[in-house]
Amino acid sequence: MLSKEARKERNELFWSAFKEVMRKKVSSSGRRVNWATYPTEVKNTYLRLISDGKLTAVCYDIQFKDSGIQSIFWEQLGELKKVLESSMNYTTKWEEFHASEDGKTIGRISWELENVNFYKDEDWPIIHDFFKNRLLEFDDFYQEFKEILISLVE
Repeated sequence: MLSKEARKERNELFWSAFKEVMRKKVSSSGRRVNWATYPTEVKNTYLRLISDGKLTAVCYDIQFKDSGIQSIFWEQLGELKKVLESSMNYTTKWEEFHASEDGKTIGRISWELENVNFYKDEDWPIIHDFFKNRLLEFDDFYQEFKEILISLVE
């Protein structure tokens, strides 16, 4: 088992290496993007990258405090389901009621990579490639449809 400091250092190395992989990539809108903290531009929605030894995934989390807005937003995503899934080139998991680590119930759309481990150095290029491809695919979809999603919560 790694110490807290060793885990922190490993985490920093992993994400620094990922930033280097994505350094020259731009959004389909032509803008530079901090891919590790993708800007959804919709308050209470987040694109999260997870790799922790248990799970490696790209997750689009929907966390509105107002259940009515949450429901409307989720319904609209359902209307875009076929387009999103065809953009992603990867199996999409839809969870309208996902229990987050902090005990909240959120909506989550995710793409998970199996048979890799954050703690194996040889898996890092595979994980980075997975993240890169899913982010670029999501960005293509999101740039085309984000105005629809933004208008739902304004």
